[in-house]
Order: sequence, then structure tokens, then C-alpha cells
Amino acid sequence: MADNIASWASATESLAVGQVSLGPSATTFDLYPPQVNGCPVDSTDSVQYPLRIRYNYDRLPADFFNQSSGAGLQRWQALLPPLAPGLSMGEGGTPLLADQQLASWAGYDGELYIKTESSNPTGSHKDRLNLCTVSAAQACGAEGVLVASSGNHAISVAGYAARAGLFCIALTSESLATASEAWLHGYGATVVKVPTSFKWPALRQLQTATGFHPVSNLTDSHTGNPHGPEGYKTIAYELVAELGRAPGSVFVPTGYGEMLYGIHRGFTELMRAGVISILPRLYSCEPQARGPLARAIAGGVPVMEVDAAPTVAVGIACRVNGYRGVEAINESAGQALLVSDDEMTSAADQLARRGLWQETSCGASLAGLRQVASDNAIDNAADGPAVCIVASQGVKLVGRREHATSPHAATWDELTWVLNDHYSLEL
Repeated sequence: MADNIASWASATESLAVGQVSLGPSATTFDLYPPQVNGCPVDSTDSVQYPLRIRYNYDRLPADFFNQSSGAGLQRWQALLPPLAPGLSMGEGGTPLLADQQLASWAGYDGELYIKTESSNPTGSHKDRLNLCTVSAAQACGAEGVLVASSGNHAISVAGYAARAGLFCIALTSESLATASEAWLHGYGATVVKVPTSFKWPALRQLQTATGFHPVSNLTDSHTGNPHGPEGYKTIAYELVAELGRAPGSVFVPTGYGEMLYGIHRGFTELMRAGVISILPRLYSCEPQARGPLARAIAGGVPVMEVDAAPTVAVGIACRVNGYRGVEAINESAGQALLVSDDEMTSAADQLARRGLWQETSCGASLAGLRQVASDNAIDNAADGPAVCIVASQGVKLVGRREHATSPHAATWDELTWVLNDHYSLEL
């Protein structure tokens, strides 16, 4: 590790003071290096516990949350790990869209808002996380970063690594989508397709061989980089600032549960500061084909591993949950939902018809709302607005799944026939 570790970090306005285990011991550690292998005190062979960042809340200005909205996470620097100067690309400040047509489709008679995380610089929510993880890599003096992902995470890491001037090695699946592959190469990443069974062993071996900073999980039960989920807290900050009050419920497409947990952390800090008086209820929305978080909560265990059943929700198709998600659901009195491929696809189609073309995975949040509304499990009037998070642009699906091909016409007769036959439009 570099002798001047975090020399620039000490000059930021961050109130971060260390890391703390989410395991039973709540053992504390220095802020650097990030404990990427989980808590060395609490973790066992069967369960690895993640860590979170600690802050000196006593030094938080009383008016901290009274800030104007806008892009860039630096305005929240006090409650984030130190951010590298010049690394931000204006992430955050994503649109929050009221949509009563989608609410009606979901059978929900309260206010519905769609938080469009796909508007971030590299097209997904992962930019909030990777501003923090790549900042940590720079603080530790790493010359490069390592990522094992075939989608949003790899693309985001590659983008921030490029901006930081760091080498990026991305290990992807052999079914990497054409659009994602082009995006990665555009950022100058070193991309290698490997079998899924080799991906994480290879990542661990590369960390040892190169000394590069891992921004993907290294453990069997997901712990990840402790600095990353802190970036997701800003979604909660923005929601309260934009709505002028706390939402009643937030529906989150969920894989390992890092965004879910980060949003919950943000709400707990807002309540600690007296900005809100009650925690919004969080709903994790996972593919029914897998759903390790829902099954872990149902079984009363910290982590659950499931079979790798096929699902269209490739962006959130996880075989094991992270413990962070368990905490978020339990502490917010929320619920872990399982939605089918058909439900997600139908919801994603509805989003697209409203101008929001998203990955199919993103349909999970709207499908989750529809499921809860149909069960009359949400008090629309008392709970306040519902928010569905949509996280990634649909263009990233290109090359991974089939899309409808458009018909051809070379004459007026052919054109009128096509419009009538294919689109039921009579001229």
C-alpha cells in the first residue's frame, strides 16, 4: 500500500472515521484499506459479514440536508467516504417522475413516482457506488481496479477508472451483451470472457498478482466493498428533498441488496437528523426464479444460496444474497417480494410505453408495487407516496435478447399495407 495513503482524502470534508462490522461483534476498523473480504472477526466459512462506514455525526452541520438539488454527489460529501477530486461525472440528481398512469396500471390509488437511475452518466445506478469505490482505489494508491460483472457494474467501473486514469480489468460472462461489450471497450477496459465458475477465483488471483483494487465481491456470501453502498444513500436524500417529505414505500430491483441497503441507510440518517420522523418501508423485488434474499428472510438466516435457475432479469439474477439486504428489510419493516419473469416483462413494457425503456430487471420494482397493491398490503393514504426505482437503460439489452425487427416498405401501397397489417393503423 502506498505510503501516502489517503493523503488527499484527509483534506476533504468527509466525516467518515472508519468501518464497522454488521456482524454480532460490531468490530471497528480504520477507514482504509476497505475490508473487501468481509469482517475478519465475525465471518465464518458459511457466512461472511459486510461492513459499513462510520461517521462523526456530532460534527454534521444542522442545515446539512437543506441543500438545493442538482447533479454530483459532492454536496453530500460529509456523509460519504472521501471522494477523489475531479472524479465525479455529475452522477445523482436523477429525475423523479410522477406517473399516475403507471399507478393505475399497478392498481395503486396513491401517488406514484419513478426514480430514474438510468439517467446517470454511464446509464445506471452503479455510478453512485463506483464514485465511492474508485475513490477508495485512488486513496489506497492502486494502479488499477478489478471487476467481475457482465453489465452495469462493469460499465460503470470502467467509466470511472478511465476518468481516474486507472487500469481496469473486467471479467465478464461468455454471454456478454454486444452493447455492453462495446461500452466497455469504449472506456478502454481490458475485457476477458470467462466461465462463471472461474470468474471469482480468477478475481481473487488477479488481486494477489496485480495489487489492483477489487470493486467486485470476493466472498461466497456477498460483502462487497464497504465504501460502495454509501453512494446509494444519496437516493434517499434526493427523494426527501424532491418530495418535501418522506415517501411511504420504496420498491427496489434487488440483486445482492447493496442499493436497497444504501437507501435504507440514507433514510436512517435523515431520521437521525430530525428531517423525517418515520422510516419508509422498503420492498426488495427479486426474480421469483431465484430470490435468495426473500428466502433468507423467510428462513430466518443471514444468507441463502439458491440454484442458478434461468430468468430474464439478468441484471439481478443472484445465487446468494448479501446480509445488508436482510438488515434493510427488517429494520424498515419492509417486505421481500418475488416477482415472476412475466410480471417483470409486463411492467418493463409499461415503463417503455411511458418513455422509460429500461432493462427487464427494472420492471421488478413496478411489478412489486402491483403485487402489493393487489394484495391490499399497502395503505395508500397513510403511508404517503410510493417510489419505484428503475436503474438501467434498455439499450444494454441489445445483443443479449431478441428484439422485434421492423418491417420494410418501398412503395406507398407497401407502406399502407405494413401500417395496417403490423400496426393496425388504417390510412
